[in-house]
Amino acid sequence: MKRLILLSLAVAFALPTTAHAQLIMTMSNGWSLSFSGNVNAFWVFTARDSGPLGRSVSNSSIRTGLLPAFANFDAKGKEAGLDIGVHFGFAPEIQNGGNAHDQFGTQIDMREVYLTVGSPKWGQILAGRELGLFSRQNILNDMTLFGVGAVGPGLEQAGGTTLGRIGYGYLYANFNAQVTYSSIGKKPFQFNVGLFQPSVIPGRYSVTSMPRLEAEVTLKPKMSGRTKLLVWGGVEWQTLKRSPAIDSSATAAGGTVGVRVDMSQLAVVASYYMGSGIGGTGIGGALVNSIDGFGFQSGAFANDGSGRKFDGGYLQATYTANKKTTAGVSWGYSREKFAGTGSTDASAGVVAQWSAFTGGIYHQWTKSTKLVAEYTREVNHRAFNQANVGVIAAGVMLFF
Repeated sequence: MKRLILLSLAVAFALPTTAHAQLIMTMSNGWSLSFSGNVNAFWVFTARDSGPLGRSVSNSSIRTGLLPAFANFDAKGKEAGLDIGVHFGFAPEIQNGGNAHDQFGTQIDMREVYLTVGSPKWGQILAGRELGLFSRQNILNDMTLFGVGAVGPGLEQAGGTTLGRIGYGYLYANFNAQVTYSSIGKKPFQFNVGLFQPSVIPGRYSVTSMPRLEAEVTLKPKMSGRTKLLVWGGVEWQTLKRSPAIDSSATAAGGTVGVRVDMSQLAVVASYYMGSGIGGTGIGGALVNSIDGFGFQSGAFANDGSGRKFDGGYLQATYTANKKTTAGVSWGYSREKFAGTGSTDASAGVVAQWSAFTGGIYHQWTKSTKLVAEYTREVNHRAFNQANVGVIAAGVMLFF
Protein backbone atom coordinates (compact mmCIF):
# COMPACT_ATOMS: atom_id res chain seq x y z
CA MET A 1 0.00 0.00 0.00
CA LYS A 2 1.67 3.23 -1.13
CA ARG A 3 -0.80 6.00 -0.43
CA LEU A 4 -4.14 6.74 1.21
CA ILE A 5 -6.38 9.31 -0.44
CA LEU A 6 -9.64 10.75 0.89
CA LEU A 7 -11.89 12.09 -1.89
CA SER A 8 -15.29 13.78 -1.85
CA LEU A 9 -17.47 12.94 -4.86
CA ALA A 10 -20.89 14.51 -5.58
CA VAL A 11 -22.79 11.33 -6.34
CA ALA A 12 -25.83 9.67 -4.79
CA PHE A 13 -28.09 7.72 -7.13
CA ALA A 14 -30.21 10.37 -8.85
CA LEU A 15 -29.63 13.59 -6.89
CA PRO A 16 -26.40 15.51 -7.58
CA THR A 17 -26.62 17.56 -4.37
CA THR A 18 -25.88 14.64 -2.07
CA ALA A 19 -22.28 14.18 -1.01
CA HIS A 20 -20.67 10.79 -1.46
CA ALA A 21 -17.16 10.47 -0.06
CA GLN A 22 -14.96 7.48 -0.71
CA LEU A 23 -11.92 6.12 1.09
CA ILE A 24 -9.60 4.96 -1.70
CA MET A 25 -6.41 2.94 -1.20
CA THR A 26 -4.07 2.51 -4.15
CA MET A 27 -2.02 -0.69 -4.08
CA SER A 28 1.49 -1.21 -5.44
CA ASN A 29 0.18 -3.57 -8.14
CA GLY A 30 -2.00 -0.84 -9.64
CA TRP A 31 -5.27 -2.04 -8.11
CA SER A 32 -7.36 0.31 -5.97
CA LEU A 33 -9.64 -0.52 -3.05
CA SER A 34 -12.47 1.80 -1.99
CA PHE A 35 -15.11 1.95 0.72
CA SER A 36 -18.28 4.04 0.64
CA GLY A 37 -21.90 3.90 1.71
CA ASN A 38 -24.70 5.50 3.68
CA VAL A 39 -26.67 5.21 6.91
CA ASN A 40 -30.21 6.50 7.45
CA ALA A 41 -32.76 6.46 10.25
CA PHE A 42 -36.40 7.60 10.23
CA TRP A 43 -39.17 8.07 12.76
CA VAL A 44 -42.24 6.74 10.97
CA PHE A 45 -45.75 7.36 12.35
CA THR A 46 -48.59 5.49 10.63
CA ALA A 47 -52.34 5.88 11.11
CA ARG A 48 -54.39 3.08 9.53
CA ASP A 49 -58.10 3.60 8.91
CA SER A 50 -60.60 1.01 10.11
CA GLY A 51 -61.25 -1.75 7.59
CA PRO A 52 -61.01 -5.53 7.01
CA LEU A 53 -57.65 -5.57 8.76
CA GLY A 54 -59.32 -4.48 11.99
CA ARG A 55 -59.97 -1.29 13.92
CA SER A 56 -58.11 1.92 13.19
CA VAL A 57 -54.65 1.81 14.74
CA SER A 58 -51.58 4.04 15.03
CA ASN A 59 -47.94 2.94 15.18
CA SER A 60 -44.56 4.59 15.69
CA SER A 61 -41.36 3.01 14.43
CA ILE A 62 -37.69 3.93 14.23
CA ARG A 63 -36.57 2.25 11.04
CA THR A 64 -34.70 2.32 7.75
CA GLY A 65 -36.37 4.15 4.86
CA LEU A 66 -36.79 3.01 1.25
CA LEU A 67 -33.04 3.15 0.66
CA PRO A 68 -31.30 0.75 3.01
CA ALA A 69 -28.02 1.53 4.72
CA PHE A 70 -25.14 0.48 2.47
CA ALA A 71 -21.54 -0.57 3.02
CA ASN A 72 -19.85 -0.78 -0.40
CA PHE A 73 -16.45 -2.36 -1.06
CA ASP A 74 -14.84 -2.09 -4.50
CA ALA A 75 -11.62 -3.34 -6.04
CA LYS A 76 -10.58 -2.11 -9.49
CA GLY A 77 -7.64 -2.78 -11.76
CA LYS A 78 -6.48 -2.80 -15.37
CA GLU A 79 -5.19 -5.90 -17.15
CA ALA A 80 -4.55 -6.60 -20.85
CA GLY A 81 -6.12 -3.26 -21.75
CA LEU A 82 -9.35 -4.11 -19.89
CA ASP A 83 -10.92 -2.36 -16.93
CA ILE A 84 -11.84 -5.05 -14.40
CA GLY A 85 -13.36 -4.89 -10.96
CA VAL A 86 -15.42 -6.52 -8.24
CA HIS A 87 -18.08 -5.04 -5.96
CA PHE A 88 -19.68 -6.12 -2.68
CA GLY A 89 -22.65 -4.19 -1.30
CA PHE A 90 -24.00 -4.97 2.17
CA ALA A 91 -27.38 -3.40 3.02
CA PRO A 92 -28.22 -3.73 6.74
CA GLU A 93 -31.27 -2.28 8.45
CA ILE A 94 -31.42 -0.54 11.82
CA GLN A 95 -34.53 -2.26 13.19
CA ASN A 96 -34.14 -4.76 16.02
CA GLY A 97 -34.42 -8.41 15.17
CA GLY A 98 -36.76 -9.11 18.07
CA ASN A 99 -34.20 -10.57 20.47
CA ALA A 100 -33.92 -9.29 24.02
CA HIS A 101 -30.12 -9.06 23.98
CA ASP A 102 -28.28 -10.05 20.78
CA GLN A 103 -29.69 -8.90 17.44
CA PHE A 104 -29.17 -12.08 15.46
CA GLY A 105 -32.51 -11.61 13.76
CA THR A 106 -31.67 -8.18 12.41
CA GLN A 107 -31.65 -8.36 8.62
CA ILE A 108 -28.35 -7.98 6.76
CA ASP A 109 -29.19 -7.83 3.08
CA MET A 110 -26.36 -8.93 0.76
CA ARG A 111 -27.76 -6.96 -2.17
CA GLU A 112 -24.79 -6.63 -4.48
CA VAL A 113 -21.92 -8.91 -5.47
CA TYR A 114 -20.63 -8.75 -9.02
CA LEU A 115 -17.62 -8.50 -11.32
CA THR A 116 -17.16 -6.19 -14.29
CA VAL A 117 -15.01 -6.40 -17.41
CA GLY A 118 -15.04 -3.49 -19.82
CA SER A 119 -13.34 -1.18 -22.25
CA PRO A 120 -14.00 2.39 -23.44
CA LYS A 121 -14.05 0.91 -26.94
CA TRP A 122 -16.93 -1.58 -26.59
CA GLY A 123 -18.69 -1.14 -23.24
CA GLN A 124 -18.95 -3.37 -20.18
CA ILE A 125 -20.07 -6.83 -19.09
CA LEU A 126 -21.41 -7.28 -15.56
CA ALA A 127 -21.84 -10.73 -14.00
CA GLY A 128 -23.28 -11.27 -10.53
CA ARG A 129 -26.09 -9.77 -8.48
CA GLU A 130 -27.00 -6.14 -9.10
CA LEU A 131 -30.12 -3.99 -9.54
CA GLY A 132 -32.23 -5.22 -12.45
CA LEU A 133 -32.77 -3.28 -15.67
CA PHE A 134 -36.56 -3.27 -15.93
CA SER A 135 -38.03 -0.37 -13.90
CA ARG A 136 -34.57 0.69 -12.73
CA GLN A 137 -34.92 4.30 -13.86
CA ASN A 138 -38.41 4.50 -12.33
CA ILE A 139 -37.05 3.98 -8.83
CA LEU A 140 -33.80 5.95 -9.29
CA ASN A 141 -35.80 9.06 -10.25
CA ASP A 142 -38.35 8.67 -7.44
CA MET A 143 -37.91 11.35 -4.75
CA THR A 144 -39.00 8.90 -2.03
CA LEU A 145 -35.78 6.96 -2.66
CA PHE A 146 -34.36 9.44 -0.14
CA GLY A 147 -37.30 9.06 2.22
CA VAL A 148 -39.97 6.60 3.31
CA GLY A 149 -43.00 6.92 1.02
CA ALA A 150 -45.66 4.22 1.44
CA VAL A 151 -45.44 1.33 3.90
CA GLY A 152 -48.48 -0.76 2.82
CA PRO A 153 -51.60 -1.83 4.77
CA GLY A 154 -50.71 -4.22 7.57
CA LEU A 155 -46.98 -3.71 7.06
CA GLU A 156 -46.55 -0.69 9.32
CA GLN A 157 -44.02 -2.45 11.55
CA ALA A 158 -42.67 -5.00 9.09
CA GLY A 159 -38.95 -5.67 8.76
CA GLY A 160 -36.78 -4.50 5.93
CA THR A 161 -37.09 -1.22 4.07
CA THR A 162 -40.27 0.73 3.39
CA LEU A 163 -41.97 0.66 -0.03
CA GLY A 164 -41.50 4.21 -1.24
CA ARG A 165 -43.56 4.05 -4.44
CA ILE A 166 -43.01 0.33 -5.11
CA GLY A 167 -46.47 -1.08 -5.80
CA TYR A 168 -47.78 2.50 -5.95
CA GLY A 169 -46.43 3.50 -9.36
CA TYR A 170 -43.80 0.99 -10.51
CA LEU A 171 -42.42 -2.50 -10.05
CA TYR A 172 -39.32 -3.07 -7.97
CA ALA A 173 -36.31 -3.76 -10.18
CA ASN A 174 -34.83 -5.91 -7.39
CA PHE A 175 -31.23 -7.08 -7.03
CA ASN A 176 -30.97 -10.29 -9.03
CA ALA A 177 -28.38 -12.67 -10.49
CA GLN A 178 -27.57 -11.58 -14.05
CA VAL A 179 -25.13 -11.33 -16.94
CA THR A 180 -25.61 -7.91 -18.49
CA TYR A 181 -24.02 -5.96 -21.34
CA SER A 182 -23.93 -2.15 -21.26
CA SER A 183 -22.96 -0.03 -24.24
CA ILE A 184 -20.24 2.61 -24.03
CA GLY A 185 -21.00 5.08 -21.25
CA LYS A 186 -21.07 8.88 -21.37
CA LYS A 187 -22.96 8.81 -24.66
CA PRO A 188 -26.33 10.53 -25.35
CA PHE A 189 -27.82 7.12 -26.17
CA GLN A 190 -27.08 4.00 -24.14
CA PHE A 191 -28.60 0.53 -24.03
CA ASN A 192 -28.34 -2.37 -21.59
CA VAL A 193 -29.46 -5.96 -22.12
CA GLY A 194 -29.13 -8.94 -19.81
CA LEU A 195 -30.06 -12.51 -18.95
CA PHE A 196 -31.44 -12.88 -15.42
CA GLN A 197 -32.15 -15.65 -12.95
CA PRO A 198 -35.80 -16.51 -13.76
CA SER A 199 -38.50 -16.28 -11.11
CA VAL A 200 -40.86 -19.08 -10.13
CA ILE A 201 -44.26 -19.31 -8.45
CA PRO A 202 -43.93 -22.22 -5.98
CA GLY A 203 -46.66 -24.79 -6.30
CA ARG A 204 -47.88 -23.46 -9.64
CA TYR A 205 -45.10 -22.61 -12.09
CA SER A 206 -41.71 -23.83 -10.95
CA VAL A 207 -39.94 -24.94 -14.16
CA THR A 208 -37.90 -22.34 -16.06
CA SER A 209 -36.03 -23.68 -19.08
CA MET A 210 -34.80 -20.23 -20.15
CA PRO A 211 -33.47 -17.21 -18.27
CA ARG A 212 -35.49 -14.00 -18.08
CA LEU A 213 -34.64 -11.26 -20.56
CA GLU A 214 -34.49 -7.62 -19.50
CA ALA A 215 -33.42 -4.61 -21.54
CA GLU A 216 -33.23 -0.86 -21.04
CA VAL A 217 -32.49 2.12 -23.28
CA THR A 218 -31.77 5.69 -22.13
CA LEU A 219 -31.49 8.90 -24.11
CA LYS A 220 -29.87 12.10 -22.81
CA PRO A 221 -29.89 14.56 -25.73
CA LYS A 222 -28.01 17.84 -25.54
CA MET A 223 -30.33 20.67 -24.51
CA SER A 224 -29.95 24.43 -24.52
CA GLY A 225 -29.19 26.41 -21.39
CA ARG A 226 -29.64 24.65 -18.04
CA THR A 227 -32.29 22.25 -19.30
CA LYS A 228 -31.63 18.51 -19.03
CA LEU A 229 -33.69 15.71 -20.53
CA LEU A 230 -33.69 11.99 -19.74
CA VAL A 231 -35.93 9.55 -21.63
CA TRP A 232 -35.96 5.82 -20.88
CA GLY A 233 -37.71 2.63 -21.87
CA GLY A 234 -37.49 -0.99 -20.78
CA VAL A 235 -38.88 -4.47 -21.41
CA GLU A 236 -38.85 -7.85 -19.67
CA TRP A 237 -39.97 -11.32 -20.80
CA GLN A 238 -40.05 -14.78 -19.23
CA THR A 239 -41.76 -18.15 -19.68
CA LEU A 240 -42.71 -20.55 -16.88
CA LYS A 241 -43.96 -24.15 -16.86
CA ARG A 242 -45.97 -26.06 -14.28
CA SER A 243 -43.78 -29.17 -14.13
CA PRO A 244 -41.96 -31.60 -16.43
CA ALA A 245 -44.97 -33.93 -16.21
CA ILE A 246 -47.64 -31.29 -16.95
CA ASP A 247 -47.40 -29.58 -20.32
CA SER A 248 -48.77 -26.23 -19.23
CA SER A 249 -46.89 -22.97 -19.56
CA ALA A 250 -47.36 -19.27 -18.92
CA THR A 251 -45.66 -16.17 -20.28
CA ALA A 252 -45.03 -12.91 -18.49
CA ALA A 253 -44.02 -9.75 -20.34
CA GLY A 254 -43.94 -6.06 -19.56
CA GLY A 255 -42.80 -2.68 -20.77
CA THR A 256 -42.09 0.68 -19.17
CA VAL A 257 -41.37 4.23 -20.36
CA GLY A 258 -40.46 7.43 -18.57
CA VAL A 259 -39.17 10.96 -18.93
CA ARG A 260 -37.41 13.43 -16.63
CA VAL A 261 -37.01 17.12 -17.46
CA ASP A 262 -34.80 19.39 -15.35
CA MET A 263 -35.37 23.10 -15.97
CA SER A 264 -33.03 25.04 -13.71
CA GLN A 265 -34.46 24.46 -10.21
CA LEU A 266 -37.60 22.59 -11.33
CA ALA A 267 -37.63 18.87 -12.20
CA VAL A 268 -40.62 16.93 -13.54
CA VAL A 269 -40.83 13.12 -13.84
CA ALA A 270 -43.50 10.98 -15.51
CA SER A 271 -43.39 7.19 -15.94
CA TYR A 272 -45.74 4.36 -16.90
CA TYR A 273 -45.58 0.55 -17.03
CA MET A 274 -47.87 -2.21 -18.23
CA GLY A 275 -47.71 -5.95 -18.73
CA SER A 276 -49.30 -9.36 -18.47
CA GLY A 277 -48.48 -11.77 -15.65
CA ILE A 278 -45.83 -9.43 -14.23
CA GLY A 279 -47.49 -8.74 -10.88
CA GLY A 280 -47.16 -5.42 -9.18
CA THR A 281 -49.94 -4.97 -6.64
CA GLY A 282 -50.78 -7.50 -3.97
CA ILE A 283 -52.42 -10.67 -2.75
CA GLY A 284 -54.26 -11.58 0.41
CA GLY A 285 -54.68 -9.03 3.14
CA ALA A 286 -51.33 -7.29 2.80
CA LEU A 287 -49.42 -5.56 0.07
CA VAL A 288 -46.96 -7.98 -1.54
CA ASN A 289 -45.17 -6.64 -4.58
CA SER A 290 -43.88 -8.67 -7.49
CA ILE A 291 -40.33 -7.73 -6.42
CA ASP A 292 -38.63 -8.53 -9.73
CA GLY A 293 -41.64 -8.30 -11.97
CA PHE A 294 -42.56 -11.97 -11.89
CA GLY A 295 -42.34 -14.32 -8.91
CA PHE A 296 -43.56 -13.70 -5.36
CA GLN A 297 -47.11 -13.19 -6.57
CA SER A 298 -49.19 -16.30 -7.29
CA GLY A 299 -52.11 -14.10 -8.35
CA ALA A 300 -50.27 -12.93 -11.48
CA PHE A 301 -51.92 -15.73 -13.51
CA ALA A 302 -55.45 -17.10 -13.76
CA ASN A 303 -56.12 -20.80 -13.30
CA ASP A 304 -55.76 -21.49 -17.03
CA GLY A 305 -52.34 -19.85 -17.20
CA SER A 306 -53.40 -16.60 -18.84
CA GLY A 307 -51.72 -13.60 -17.31
CA ARG A 308 -53.61 -10.94 -15.43
CA LYS A 309 -53.06 -7.41 -16.73
CA PHE A 310 -51.10 -4.89 -14.67
CA ASP A 311 -50.31 -1.24 -15.19
CA GLY A 312 -49.31 1.84 -13.23
CA GLY A 313 -47.25 4.99 -13.21
CA TYR A 314 -46.42 8.18 -11.33
CA LEU A 315 -46.12 11.93 -11.78
CA GLN A 316 -43.64 13.97 -9.76
CA ALA A 317 -42.49 17.57 -9.49
CA THR A 318 -39.62 18.87 -7.34
CA TYR A 319 -38.22 22.37 -6.81
CA THR A 320 -34.77 23.03 -5.34
CA ALA A 321 -34.07 26.37 -3.65
CA ASN A 322 -30.54 27.64 -2.90
CA LYS A 323 -29.11 24.30 -4.15
CA LYS A 324 -29.87 22.82 -0.72
CA THR A 325 -33.59 22.45 -0.05
CA THR A 326 -35.83 20.42 -2.36
CA ALA A 327 -39.63 20.37 -2.00
CA GLY A 328 -41.55 17.79 -3.97
CA VAL A 329 -44.96 16.28 -4.60
CA SER A 330 -45.81 13.04 -6.38
CA TRP A 331 -48.81 10.81 -7.08
CA GLY A 332 -48.83 7.31 -8.49
CA TYR A 333 -50.83 4.11 -8.77
CA SER A 334 -50.52 0.40 -9.51
CA ARG A 335 -53.48 -1.57 -10.83
CA GLU A 336 -54.37 -5.24 -11.34
CA LYS A 337 -56.99 -6.20 -13.92
CA PHE A 338 -58.75 -9.44 -14.84
CA ALA A 339 -56.95 -12.02 -16.95
CA GLY A 340 -58.86 -11.37 -20.16
CA THR A 341 -61.45 -12.82 -22.52
CA GLY A 342 -61.49 -16.60 -22.69
CA SER A 343 -59.85 -17.21 -19.34
CA THR A 344 -61.46 -19.07 -16.46
CA ASP A 345 -60.73 -16.15 -14.14
CA ALA A 346 -63.99 -15.25 -12.43
CA SER A 347 -62.82 -11.70 -11.71
CA ALA A 348 -63.87 -8.84 -13.96
CA GLY A 349 -62.71 -5.28 -14.42
CA VAL A 350 -60.19 -3.87 -11.96
CA VAL A 351 -59.33 -6.42 -9.28
CA ALA A 352 -57.18 -4.10 -7.19
CA GLN A 353 -55.66 -0.63 -7.21
CA TRP A 354 -53.21 1.04 -4.86
CA SER A 355 -52.44 4.75 -5.13
CA ALA A 356 -50.46 7.16 -2.98
CA PHE A 357 -49.80 10.88 -2.72
CA THR A 358 -46.50 12.02 -1.19
CA GLY A 359 -45.29 15.48 -0.25
CA GLY A 360 -41.74 15.88 1.02
CA ILE A 361 -38.95 18.27 1.92
CA TYR A 362 -35.32 17.14 1.48
CA HIS A 363 -32.69 19.50 2.91
CA GLN A 364 -28.95 19.12 2.33
CA TRP A 365 -27.86 19.98 5.88
CA THR A 366 -24.15 19.42 5.29
CA LYS A 367 -22.18 18.19 2.30
CA SER A 368 -22.82 14.59 3.35
CA THR A 369 -25.96 14.82 5.50
CA LYS A 370 -29.59 15.14 4.37
CA LEU A 371 -32.65 15.94 6.53
CA VAL A 372 -35.98 14.57 5.32
CA ALA A 373 -39.64 15.17 6.20
CA GLU A 374 -42.51 13.47 4.33
CA TYR A 375 -46.24 12.86 4.41
CA THR A 376 -47.84 10.04 2.40
CA ARG A 377 -51.50 9.08 2.03
CA GLU A 378 -52.08 5.53 0.78
CA VAL A 379 -55.41 4.61 -0.81
CA ASN A 380 -55.52 0.80 -0.85
CA HIS A 381 -58.40 -0.89 -2.64
CA ARG A 382 -59.08 -4.51 -3.47
CA ALA A 383 -62.28 -6.39 -4.24
CA PHE A 384 -62.73 -7.10 -0.51
CA ASN A 385 -61.34 -3.65 0.43
CA GLN A 386 -58.27 -2.74 2.45
CA ALA A 387 -57.53 0.00 4.93
CA ASN A 388 -56.06 3.31 3.84
CA VAL A 389 -52.94 4.51 5.65
CA GLY A 390 -51.47 7.92 6.48
CA VAL A 391 -47.67 8.06 6.94
CA ILE A 392 -45.65 10.83 8.59
CA ALA A 393 -41.87 10.43 8.44
CA ALA A 394 -38.87 12.46 9.55
CA GLY A 395 -35.24 11.39 9.50
CA VAL A 396 -31.63 11.88 8.57
CA MET A 397 -29.36 10.33 5.92
CA LEU A 398 -25.57 10.42 5.77
CA PHE A 399 -23.60 9.48 2.65
CA PHE A 400 -19.87 8.90 2.97
